Amino acid sequence: MAIAYLSAKGTFLMPKVTIVGAGGYVFPLTMIRDVLSFPALQDVHFSLMDINADNLARTYGHAKRLVAEHNLPATVEATTDRHAALDGADFIVLTFQVGGLEAYEHDVEIPRKYGLDQTVGDTLGPGGIFRGLRSTAALDPIIADIHELCPDALMIQYANPMGINCWYTSEAGVKTVGLCHSVQGTSQMLADRMGLEPGSWTFKSAGINHQAWFVEFQHKGKDVLPLLRKTMNDFAAKSRELFESGANTSDELYGGGGEQVRTAIMNLTGFFQTESSHHASEYLPYFRRTPEEAKYWLPERWDYYEICKNHDFNGLERRAAELAEEPLKPSHEYGAYIIESVTTNTPRVVYGNVPNTGIITNLMAGCSVEVPCLVDAQGIQPTYIGDLPAACAGINAGSVAVQNCAVKGAQTGDKELIHAAVALDKYTSAVLTLNQIHTMVDEMFEAEAEWLPQFAG
Repeated sequence: MAIAYLSAKGTFLMPKVTIVGAGGYVFPLTMIRDVLSFPALQDVHFSLMDINADNLARTYGHAKRLVAEHNLPATVEATTDRHAALDGADFIVLTFQVGGLEAYEHDVEIPRKYGLDQTVGDTLGPGGIFRGLRSTAALDPIIADIHELCPDALMIQYANPMGINCWYTSEAGVKTVGLCHSVQGTSQMLADRMGLEPGSWTFKSAGINHQAWFVEFQHKGKDVLPLLRKTMNDFAAKSRELFESGANTSDELYGGGGEQVRTAIMNLTGFFQTESSHHASEYLPYFRRTPEEAKYWLPERWDYYEICKNHDFNGLERRAAELAEEPLKPSHEYGAYIIESVTTNTPRVVYGNVPNTGIITNLMAGCSVEVPCLVDAQGIQPTYIGDLPAACAGINAGSVAVQNCAVKGAQTGDKELIHAAVALDKYTSAVLTLNQIHTMVDEMFEAEAEWLPQFAG
């Protein structure tokens, strides 16, 4: 274990940060820039690993340029050898999509043949489940290497489906925290909508990834949940009027149809949830059963697969180059803050996905929950929540049931559990018959077989 400590000379010996899936255009470099933004981490050692040597070389070049531009003592290596990258790692950042666009196409286009139009398909539903199965297959050798080479390392999981991936690695004995920016983004959006000045508001969110709930929101110590509910209902009503009038709303409204979906969910449960209306519409049976229904709730179509398929790669390359030149300043991603807190014993609170060891008392033990966590040299320390509001817990419990079947199916190679996972999904079961679900799942298994070795038998 090479974790930082204070030497007799009063200097820190710095950690090794391994990024698996480092060939991405922007996020890996953002993570590197974030870490280097902290003076106490500026002689960190980065090990960049990816199975695509060309993409890896691109990120490595940008990272070396960033270090040189700012004249930092940090060191960077690039390798396609996972074993070498993980050897002695203190922090392991996972950011990969197994199968790339080819597999992602199967995740969304096969269900669309059956009438399931997923906006993203990376969390629940058939797309999220199969993405999770591909991820767990890739995680198995990583888990084995961690136990052999760096058993005390902290895995910082950024890959979706967050709930399935974190549940899987935690049950395999790997110290895991999953990070998503939906809490930061949504809390800021809500504060902005309510007109709260920066630094004057606080909140508490709890639930599961992409489906956590703002159970507290305060302004200068005063409860503003009633104001939040009124503000979002007024915004949704204004948005509906604009849409029905035929106005061009693309520049005026944020979050998918003026947050019609999330406002409806808030009115059902009493609490606003963390993930966007586009995403949220995939997780429940009320919003996407027909094209007409989807159009009502989300008048402006948003399709993440199409966005990914049509990426401006030249633009992404330019952005990566810009990151290397910009002043060192951390983004709102929690990863680098965690690394700095563990390394220097600086206490912070972040929102992380962790095993439910009695933290949320009315959700399944062992599932992955997203809650506020204290971070310092002792690592990730989740805070106790107790019972979620009953309706919020009820919605989460249905999603956890899907994740549970997916995780157990991945662990055992039992295809029947994957059929059950898809059948338990609320959107899927609202649109398809059981026989249609079985046929669709079989087709997805056949199309994605090359990425699913755990089901080969």
